[in-house]
Amino acid sequence: MNKIGETTLEINLSALAHNYRFLRSKIAPSTKFLAVVKAFAYGSDMVAIAQKMQSLGADYFAVAYAREGILLREAGITKPILVLHPLPINFEEIIDHHLEPNIYSPKILKAFIETAKKKGQVKYPIHLKFNTGLNRLGFWENDVDFIFEQVVDVPEVKIISLFSHLAASEDPNERGFSENQVNTFKKIAEALSQKLGYRPIRHMLNTSGILNYPDAQFEMVRSGIGLYGYGNHKEVDAQLRPVATLKTIISQIHQIEPNETVGYNRAFKSDGYRKTATLPLGHADGIGRPYGNGKAHVLIHGKKAPIIGNVCMDMIMVDVTDIDCREGDEVLVFGPQKSAEEFASGAKTISYEILTALSQRVKRLIVED
Repeated sequence: MNKIGETTLEINLSALAHNYRFLRSKIAPSTKFLAVVKAFAYGSDMVAIAQKMQSLGADYFAVAYAREGILLREAGITKPILVLHPLPINFEEIIDHHLEPNIYSPKILKAFIETAKKKGQVKYPIHLKFNTGLNRLGFWENDVDFIFEQVVDVPEVKIISLFSHLAASEDPNERGFSENQVNTFKKIAEALSQKLGYRPIRHMLNTSGILNYPDAQFEMVRSGIGLYGYGNHKEVDAQLRPVATLKTIISQIHQIEPNETVGYNRAFKSDGYRKTATLPLGHADGIGRPYGNGKAHVLIHGKKAPIIGNVCMDMIMVDVTDIDCREGDEVLVFGPQKSAEEFASGAKTISYEILTALSQRVKRLIVED
């Protein structure tokens, strides 16, 4: 019998430490390191990851929404936490839990200043994001004068960082575009710093940026996917260790006769005598329907078992005709032996999506080497 007994996501904190040290080795000792732990730390365990990263010496954390930051505070995380996509309805909670908002538009700036005044704050830390080409969130270059006019005589807030985000830092064919983003950000940061009379922390690099644009590390860098073992390039992936390993078991084995079908809508039709195994995970656990019908496979005793038929809500079926296996045997969905990037590629998607899609009903198991 296997050791896990049910679908389990193993989260290896030793692998996390390895990845952090690798990324740290790529930046100057004085450069601050911001660990991105949004989306339950890329589908793993946000609290366990943040606690480990805090002990390793991370300088900052980043989450997407206020609720994520509140959970970290309640878990004892004391380092600064940047909320990347704050919404006005959460501004009071952000202040109450000492979170630091990303201010990305004139409306958001005015609304947060109003809340800071209402809450009697003094020099409350805020971060300003500038859009240099991603066209998602952020002020424009020509907003510098407006921003200064809004904050110059406002003691309630203090700008402590300026940042932007590279659109294609992993793509060598877009190097010119990325360098233009960096140069635009430098110009914006210099113009606003001169008006403010001091230089806030500047940060622009994500994981691929850390590796490909070391001259643009400024005072801080941000890493998300790299901490979890993926570097957007095979050569980099080989130097990282996947933090998350998704395992399950065989619930039942069926002997299928020629012309029998498997699963909903009879999507798989047997061309001969086949043996199938049913596994206890499905699209409610994050393994979406695009992975069905041979688009992806799992490993059983080191051998490939393709997913057949349509993925069900709570189950998938795999072809184990040529695999010597039994009910209760362990199944590897992804991990160090078969990366999440490889699994995701079968459905023409990326590791980010499969990792963050993992349902919270999947058991999490924290391990260290």
